[in-house]
Amino acid sequence: METPFWRTVAVFRVASLVYAAALLVRAGGYASPAVGWLVIGVMALWTAATIFAYSVDEFRGWPLLIADMLVTLGCLLATPAVQGVYQEDSLPITGTWMGGAVLAWGVHGGRRAGAAAAAIVSLGDLWTRGAGGMEFEKLPINGTVLLFLAGVLVGHVAQLARKAEAHMQKAVELEAAGRERERLARGIHDSVLQVLALVQRRGQEIGGEAAELGRLAGEQEAALRELVRLRPEPSPAGAADLRTLLQGYGSGSVTVSVPATPLTLPAATARELAAAVGAALDNVVRHCGPQTPAWVFAESDDGVVTVTVRDEGPGIPEGRLDRAAADGRLGVAQSIRGRVEDLGGTVTVISAPGSGTEIEMSVPASP
Repeated sequence: METPFWRTVAVFRVASLVYAAALLVRAGGYASPAVGWLVIGVMALWTAATIFAYSVDEFRGWPLLIADMLVTLGCLLATPAVQGVYQEDSLPITGTWMGGAVLAWGVHGGRRAGAAAAAIVSLGDLWTRGAGGMEFEKLPINGTVLLFLAGVLVGHVAQLARKAEAHMQKAVELEAAGRERERLARGIHDSVLQVLALVQRRGQEIGGEAAELGRLAGEQEAALRELVRLRPEPSPAGAADLRTLLQGYGSGSVTVSVPATPLTLPAATARELAAAVGAALDNVVRHCGPQTPAWVFAESDDGVVTVTVRDEGPGIPEGRLDRAAADGRLGVAQSIRGRVEDLGGTVTVISAPGSGTEIEMSVPASP
């Protein structure tokens, strides 16, 4: 996307070169016209060299930019030798050609580099006017202002263009990755998932050890289905989609239900909340058995993200959690409640013997 900028700089150099030659022809009364035409010749050769050099990615860099600035300053500082006494309304021998280096710095380095180049060229221009006999009070600043505006604005637009190109490239990569994911998902659905479903069904029919193999195949089938179904969307820098982390807990006995829109949280918050959910599911396996059905629900409302873990276990007797904490067993107290409270959230545990357990974890969406 930078190529149009360099072409524009090339056109500006050529047009400015023609303008500088026209000024020299019209002037007629310069002290050393021969030196002036020598400077115009150097400008022409350098214009041709930079048009080629800036069109090649390998040459485009600070060595070329510094050389460009030195040649521009050399031609500009030759103005007193060409013109003699500097008239108040006169342009330097380079005319507007000296702005080419400023534009090149802005395109390559952004608005700060453009402003730095404008300052260098402006100081050179003001020096030539002072060396040509112009009084300090009469030094014009219009050219300096225009150079700064050109360098800053062109640099800023070039930076925006580079960012837009990067975003577009990322979007193209995501689209290509999504198409490839869909292609793989179709292949997996037509082969691996069907085989796992067959193993599960036959294992249940045969019974015995085959039933356990069938159960494991069913869990892997459910996990694989979630994996090929999930299509994570890009998150802002430093953030994460909680849905992606929660989907990893899906299995034959754990059902994960998340909204269609992203649940964007700070990356550290999302990881800690997902770890708390994992600790809750570990408690279900430890206290209720690996085949106990469990559900994970996630939602967002009014800037609060809430994740609920439910199971069909025997429930928690009243006072059991307090006694466990007093005995040093801190599964719920630290792995779940401690994590969520550190995030500025709250944990609510609802349970009764014979009715299962529900753990609701809520955290603010912003830190």
